[in-house]
Amino acid sequence: MVGQRVLLLAGFFLSEFLLSEAAKILIGSSLGGSHHLLLDRVSEILQDHGYNVTMLRYGAEFLIPGMKNNEKPYQVISCLPPEDYEKEINQTFNYFMTEALHGREALNNFVKLMEQLGIRCSDLLRRDDIMDSLKNENFDLVFVDAFDFCSLLVAEKLGKPFVSILPTLFGSVDNGLPSPVSYVPAIGSLLTDHMDFWGRVKNFLMFFNFFISQWRIQSSFDNAIKEHFPEGSRPVLSHLLKKAELWFVNSDFALEFARPLLPNTVYVGGLMARPVKPVPQEFENFIAKFGDSGFVLVALGSIVNSYQSQEVLMEMNSAFAHLSQGVIWMCKASKWPKDVKLAANVKIVDWLPQNDLLAHPRIRLFVTHGGMNSVMEAIQHGVPMVGIPILGDQPENIVRVEAKKLGVSIQLKQIKAETLALKMKEVIEDKRYKSAAVAASIIRHSHPLTPAQRLVGWVDHILQTGGAAHLKPHALQQPWYEQYLLDVILFLLMVTLGTLWLCGKLLGIMGRWLCGASKLKKA
Repeated sequence: MVGQRVLLLAGFFLSEFLLSEAAKILIGSSLGGSHHLLLDRVSEILQDHGYNVTMLRYGAEFLIPGMKNNEKPYQVISCLPPEDYEKEINQTFNYFMTEALHGREALNNFVKLMEQLGIRCSDLLRRDDIMDSLKNENFDLVFVDAFDFCSLLVAEKLGKPFVSILPTLFGSVDNGLPSPVSYVPAIGSLLTDHMDFWGRVKNFLMFFNFFISQWRIQSSFDNAIKEHFPEGSRPVLSHLLKKAELWFVNSDFALEFARPLLPNTVYVGGLMARPVKPVPQEFENFIAKFGDSGFVLVALGSIVNSYQSQEVLMEMNSAFAHLSQGVIWMCKASKWPKDVKLAANVKIVDWLPQNDLLAHPRIRLFVTHGGMNSVMEAIQHGVPMVGIPILGDQPENIVRVEAKKLGVSIQLKQIKAETLALKMKEVIEDKRYKSAAVAASIIRHSHPLTPAQRLVGWVDHILQTGGAAHLKPHALQQPWYEQYLLDVILFLLMVTLGTLWLCGKLLGIMGRWLCGASKLKKA
């Protein structure tokens, strides 16, 4: 019996190894920025575990200007759309960012950007050289970013099963997950899971607002769908999202509020975490100047770093001058106002090893824009935060940071030197923030499997079982009125009203009969 078990186990692991070694995975990446960085990490992990990974990169890195393309361990297929397309996208994106940094993140501006991405996607789908090459590869699985609608359409065009990764919190897209509005905050509500009556009213209204917004955003790809899919078999993006075999979510319960999950939903927050390396000597020399006071790390993301206004830079510089700690600040020297003297305790750099600095024993605070990758790295190393959210999911992320007592927030338009300095000193001096950050780090580290192991293990499972039909409830195929039992409620209401009407009629007839009988007796 023991020998048989050993042979069975050996056969299982051998078949798993051969499967993972032979499996071919296509990863679509057309958004750039932090989205590309996450998919790059996913590609590296899958390639390192024996998969044959190919990344389709379409479009310039308009979210990280000047991003370098280093040599990759996986295969890359790169193609650029026509120059006028990229020019139009860059102009639209620049306008969107300028407006957002002034507190005007309007849905209309975002829809215009998505329309440009839809035009660019249509160009990719009509590139027969690229699409034929992908078809000939006969991939086993496609891996997509939930926000990259073009990759969803590529997977559908190839007729291949796909898994999706959500780079942000739940609720950013509708993937069919149960979302009780009584305690699951809708995107844009800026609520926690502890809602009073008026909070639930707001959340209920924001829930419907979300679906209207999603319809407007997804309709920006309608022309691409009409052009490249025959009538009668045209996909609907909202249906495609629910078609994913698996959902990987770039978050963790150390940050997210507890909520219902489906069996095909897996948290993999922390994928970006890499082994910690010693920080470069120039940073060590700077940190050493401040002894036990330690240092503050400031990184507001590549986008804000490129679009930041000089007025905000001046206010932040003045705020940092009030600290006894050193400040390492990712800020482009070319953006620095020439007539402003840098504070004596501040070091500005174009690039910094964020993960390694967050792991440094003398770090006291992380000032962040609240991007999910940055927040997860801070939680990974137990570092409290001051959040300056700008756009997208950042405000929602920072709401959770505050709810979990991992830090505080301040709005970009409210940044004044005195206010920011007080916020930073509060988090540094009140040890409760550090304690909460350490507790979140323990939650994050105490999973039985690492994020990379969960990612690879579930991809293995999907490939071995031929999909995830056994993990997806029938609810994903039901229309919304069936899911919420509106048809049942309507039927029961009609039966109840019909019964009451019939009873009323019978009582009326009986009443008239009794009255008639009484009159006959008197006569």
